[in-house]
Amino acid sequence: MTAYAELMAFQRETEALAQVMGRLGWDQETVMPPGAAPQRAEEMAALEAVLHARRTDPRLGDWLAAAVAEDEVAAGNLRILQRSYERHCKVPARLAAEIARVTSRAQGIWAEARAAEDVGAFLPVLSEVVALRREEGAAIADGGDPYDALLDDHEPGARSADLAAMFARLRPRLVALRAAMRAAPPAPVLRGPFAEETQMTLAREVATVFGYDFARGRLDKAVHPFSSGSGLDVRITTRTNPEDPFNCLYATIHEVGHATYEQNVDPAHRLTPVGQGASMGVHESQSRLYENQLGRSRAFAGWLYGRMRDLFGDFGIASEEAFYRAVNAVRDGHIRTEADEVQYNLHIMLRFDLEQALMRGDLAVADLEAAWNDRFLADFGFAVERPSQGMLQDVHWSVGLFGYFPTYALGNVYAGCLHAALRAAVPDLDACLARGEAGPAVAWLRERVHRHGALRPPRETVAAAAGREPDEGPLLAYLEEKFGALAGG
Repeated sequence: MTAYAELMAFQRETEALAQVMGRLGWDQETVMPPGAAPQRAEEMAALEAVLHARRTDPRLGDWLAAAVAEDEVAAGNLRILQRSYERHCKVPARLAAEIARVTSRAQGIWAEARAAEDVGAFLPVLSEVVALRREEGAAIADGGDPYDALLDDHEPGARSADLAAMFARLRPRLVALRAAMRAAPPAPVLRGPFAEETQMTLAREVATVFGYDFARGRLDKAVHPFSSGSGLDVRITTRTNPEDPFNCLYATIHEVGHATYEQNVDPAHRLTPVGQGASMGVHESQSRLYENQLGRSRAFAGWLYGRMRDLFGDFGIASEEAFYRAVNAVRDGHIRTEADEVQYNLHIMLRFDLEQALMRGDLAVADLEAAWNDRFLADFGFAVERPSQGMLQDVHWSVGLFGYFPTYALGNVYAGCLHAALRAAVPDLDACLARGEAGPAVAWLRERVHRHGALRPPRETVAAAAGREPDEGPLLAYLEEKFGALAGG
């Protein structure tokens, strides 16, 4: 066997074990009995120790030094493995296992604290998570910025200074658009209740419309919606609220964007480094494009209105146009996952600044709630009333995903570029969406983005698909056209 063949045989087993690790996380969030949490933490730590040992095995260094890339796929695999090997070798095995153990335990503590509106119950374990991630970031950065080291794990090549500059360009135009929408007549409100099982029935239908293959996945409920897995086993979750079916339906569409990306990667890449999404930012470009530019379009909203009338009867919305306005309502709200397109990135900016301060030691965990509440009031103009509306609303920090939040904003920016190219390539897109057919859009994305997996670095992936270097211009143009029209009546 060549060095490359030996390397890939070894890596295939590592990728398979990583999928098992992901399945344990899915189980923990959906069906695991709560009493199993302490044991699950030990299981996760044990498996992480095995994975870390494999990812730092000295043979990897030898194989990487000797391997020759004979084609684009081999070059992609070697690029990713070289980067992974260098990063993991900087993190002590003890630290990797402890992060897995503590974050598994923290996830359950966060869920209980959120339900009880008790920040104090969460702060001790969050302090542990922050300390561990600071240590990891410092080890990887090797004298550089620890936060950038963590950010790079989710979006290779991204730097916080570049993101801060992008946010500075986005903020004034988003704030101006929000002011225009606040001055416009309020959007119609749906009148419930909406049976939760019927919501799940429609969610499964919508998932199928957007190309999700239930033969290789499943839809369950969780506190915080997410997608997990790749290849032949890609699972998604959603949540229901009897007064707000949009929460369920659009969370489902969002997660289907993630899931179809993973399901549509070229099968030849399965269980290899390139056989997954290029980055979290590219992943979010799919979920946000599905959810917003497609799912909240006038055309698709018209179809969804009809299906909701079929299933729920009269829910207080008299026309497709009124429903379109309800789907795209810009309202004051605390919850990021429920935020409209105009305000969503403002939520990300808040988290970006706070988690940088936490990682760099400028903000103590004990002061996080007050800092969050003060910043939210300044940015949004109204107060946080309870912790589940504030620092306890997201699962990310409990599981140590520092540096992850900015990828949501990058996903929106990437989605703006991809949407413009998609519209040019599929001129009858609206006619299809009005019939409840998202197939042409999914097919274009499968060909231009999904099937390639992580073959190219993130920005190259988007540039190759969209035919341009990614920037925030197309996103802002789309938002100002869409919401400018809505604000104008």
